[in-house]
Amino acid sequence: METTFDRVTNALRRSFSSVGRFKSSFVLTEWAQFDITVGSGEYLMNISISTPAFDTVPIVDTASDLIWTQCKPCLQCSQQLAPLFDPNQSSTYQLISCNASQCKNLFQTTCSSNNSRQYSINYPDDSYSNGDLAFDTITLATTTSPTVSVLEIVIGCGHNNGGPSKERNSGVIGLGGGELSLISQIGSPIAGKFSYFLLPTSEKKESSKLNFGSNAIVSGDGVVSTPLIKLSSPTFYFLNLKAISVGNKRINYTDVSLGKPGEGNIINDLGTTLILFPSGIYGELESAVATQINATRVQGPEGLSLCYDAKTEFVIPNITMHFTGADVKVQLYGNLA
Repeated sequence: METTFDRVTNALRRSFSSVGRFKSSFVLTEWAQFDITVGSGEYLMNISISTPAFDTVPIVDTASDLIWTQCKPCLQCSQQLAPLFDPNQSSTYQLISCNASQCKNLFQTTCSSNNSRQYSINYPDDSYSNGDLAFDTITLATTTSPTVSVLEIVIGCGHNNGGPSKERNSGVIGLGGGELSLISQIGSPIAGKFSYFLLPTSEKKESSKLNFGSNAIVSGDGVVSTPLIKLSSPTFYFLNLKAISVGNKRINYTDVSLGKPGEGNIINDLGTTLILFPSGIYGELESAVATQINATRVQGPEGLSLCYDAKTEFVIPNITMHFTGADVKVQLYGNLA
């Protein structure tokens, strides 16, 4: 049985390793909503590929674009509980030729001997996928309406895949800002709008929610918002983090490696479990937290140095992240057992 400690360790490994032919058979209405479930520290979404529909469980990732699943025949595949997708069983599966316009939107593609386009994608946790680019139908199961199908979506059919074992998932569904992401390929029905509400990964009995279109507007008591900023990469969603407060101590966030002062300086990445900072900022943050905790420090998982003996109660200081126009209090836990 996977413990909380195991989930934290897996999250560290993941975090530190740190459209032209679109046709739609539906109109996503304002009440279209989808469930997101919890895996081993990542969030998963049930979608179906092909005709007839074949169920897959990809990781939801806002920092990548490609939608892909492991496929037969598989030269090298990560272990997964569900069967592998067989493209030969899909009547709507069609390989993308080497001269197709969609090929220019991927950095790492090659042309095979049969004139079909192949992709190669790598992730920060050392996982990877290589295979064929193809058109196929995907079907999404909403929580408030019948299933909806989207025709001729560009997907990756992975025949050579690897990385940290995640038995529950079978691929990745990219929600980034690039042209091959699910958001961009759905296009005008949702006007590029989506939002998600995520429960802690410890609450596996409940599901988080993903909303498209007009239903993506988040409002209500206590809701704050901050602008998404587009920089050089079309895939990433950037935020502007101004400062971090630990109790009454405010630490200005001065890193400008991603952009100019006042512009986006931190990436919103649903596929990365941890909040990661440059070493200088993190050093200040750790020191500020440590000076305000009266407890015995202990050895934690590899990569985590700010851990404490939870046999006795201690007070954790409030930590607030100050974004442009929005202050967000970070939920911390005093016991990882």
